[in-house]
Amino acid sequence: MNKSLYKPCGTIEHGIGRKQFMGEFLTGMGAIAGTSLFSHPLGATEVAKHGKSVVVVYLNGGVSQFESWDPKIDLETGGPFKAIPTTVPGIHVSELIPHTAQQMHHMALIRSISTDLDDHGLANNLVRSGRMTRSATEYPELGAVVAKGLERPDFPLPGHISTMAGGVGGRANNSAYLGPRYASVAVGAEKGGIVNTQLPDGMTLSVDSRRHDWRRFVNSRHRSRIQSAEMDAYTQCYEQALRLMEKRELFDISQESASVQEAYGKSEFGKQMLLARRLVEQEVPFIEIQHGGWDFHHNNFEFHLHYVADFDRPFAHFLTDLNQRGLLERTLVIVMTEFGRTPTINAGYGRDHYPRAWSIALAGCGIQHGAIIGSTDAKGIDVTDRKVDHRHLFHTYLRAVGIDSSGQFDIAGRKFPIADPAYGPIEELLA
Repeated sequence: MNKSLYKPCGTIEHGIGRKQFMGEFLTGMGAIAGTSLFSHPLGATEVAKHGKSVVVVYLNGGVSQFESWDPKIDLETGGPFKAIPTTVPGIHVSELIPHTAQQMHHMALIRSISTDLDDHGLANNLVRSGRMTRSATEYPELGAVVAKGLERPDFPLPGHISTMAGGVGGRANNSAYLGPRYASVAVGAEKGGIVNTQLPDGMTLSVDSRRHDWRRFVNSRHRSRIQSAEMDAYTQCYEQALRLMEKRELFDISQESASVQEAYGKSEFGKQMLLARRLVEQEVPFIEIQHGGWDFHHNNFEFHLHYVADFDRPFAHFLTDLNQRGLLERTLVIVMTEFGRTPTINAGYGRDHYPRAWSIALAGCGIQHGAIIGSTDAKGIDVTDRKVDHRHLFHTYLRAVGIDSSGQFDIAGRKFPIADPAYGPIEELLA
């Protein structure tokens, strides 16, 4: 590994305070151009893509493949945990995920990922955008690309939502040249719905409506004289925020029955998974759930015992719930992380960063269920079959939900490849 890229690890969760919702929602636009720059839709398959969703469960910090998707038993460095069978004959996973093991017939594993970076920030950007950011060009993350690719006219919710513990945040700056319309909006699974979205005391709906009508009139008059991409972006984000506030009940998971809430569990992760299911029901194109803190340089086995258990039951129930509701067939679920962990155990009984050979899991639509792509050697040091990297993965995710990853975005007359044109998807994984 390139040790020069390593930086001491603190927390990598980026909490966002509960500030005034509208102000937070509208931040992050800067000088990014609005949707007036966009060309026509991506392709002629729009009808077929309607209703599809992508759900990313991001295990932030670098989950160990040995304690999850690619266990190596009977090895000194493999750890104390056993491998258990799944619902697919011949496929075994760590005993730490027994509930997920019972969903493997809906899933696929990629055990042969090999990337170059072992720094959290750089590796996060790599796997989220499918390309290395250059000094002159930043690339939109997967969520922004999916939100644009699966976009539908007059859809009442943001197309790119990130759930988070503790409430709402604003827009992230992760859509690059696609503009703020496709940037992620951070929301929480809150009792009563999204916080800070109620009308001020003394404000009636009719008065509020007149306020917004006047704002729209002034904006329209101004725009008739001066074309402004920044104003277009602000207006679009503001209107989207208003629509989001009108849908605040969607984020109130207390409306679910006690039995459903109990099935997902009382943890913050369980609440976020339940919220994700509610958003899938509303056909939100892209939803990301964060599960942070997986950077176990010390006490790897003890921490995995607790962290994987926190992940296992809610995630498995999420797949069950989607399947029973007929939603899994139109939903691609990706369990993602930025890199794997070392086959060796360090002096602190931990595993360090290891991008050379690691794994992820997928489920749902567009993939071959029960498939395993690639393999590593007996000690998990190197990929021995079907090496893939972030570029192949990015193509694969898009193709699975019907987005032509070989296409281009047309931004103000300039062409941008949707994914790295020198690479393609993992064809044998696609359904």
